[in-house]
Amino acid sequence: MCFSAEASFAGGLIISAIGIATVTKVHKSSQLVFASIPLFFGLQQFTEGVLWLTLPNHDAVTIQKVSTYLFLIMAEVLWPMMIPLSVLFMEENRKKKKLLQLFLALGGCIAIYYGVFLAIFNVNPEIMGYHIHYHTSAPQTFAVLTFLIYLAVTIVPLFISSIKKTHLLGVLMFLSCAVTVVFFRQYLTSVWCFFAAIISGVIFWILRDSKRKFNFDKLVLLKENILS
Repeated sequence: MCFSAEASFAGGLIISAIGIATVTKVHKSSQLVFASIPLFFGLQQFTEGVLWLTLPNHDAVTIQKVSTYLFLIMAEVLWPMMIPLSVLFMEENRKKKKLLQLFLALGGCIAIYYGVFLAIFNVNPEIMGYHIHYHTSAPQTFAVLTFLIYLAVTIVPLFISSIKKTHLLGVLMFLSCAVTVVFFRQYLTSVWCFFAAIISGVIFWILRDSKRKFNFDKLVLLKENILS
């Protein structure tokens, strides 16, 4: 998570276990990206756990830098595209697909924006209290605007989707982010991932119910074929 190395590694193990269980519930190839989100979070928590361990050790500068940028690439470059892409793959409604493609394009723009900043400007992580704060030398002129777009592309697609229960996931993500912004604003990148990890369980629940319905529909269809 974000409070200590132990919490990060423990969270990584738990979330990865949920991720493995979630992947077993996949019954359509279009669900693979969505199902991989918990594994994505698990890897992210392991990465920040390594960062917790290396920050006090001045002899581990290289590992520290690799961990820092891997964590931020996952949080700021991959995540803005992961939600709209995963929902787009699962969506079957044509009109909603077109709208989701727009959000995916916006997510790609945000990913490029943050990616360029990570490549050009320095990032210095620092342990402050029980959190990690990522100091950046990047200009903050459009920071609020880009963050709002970031939130939009990672939350709104869940409300657009016609997939059952993704709206609940969207509400959970919005509330999690709201709590993070209000109480942990200085450590947003790190603490947000703590709350986002809770989403892994909801994703498992969504795919589990989807698979149950899929299997039930198959049985009904088989029964109808036999009777006919």
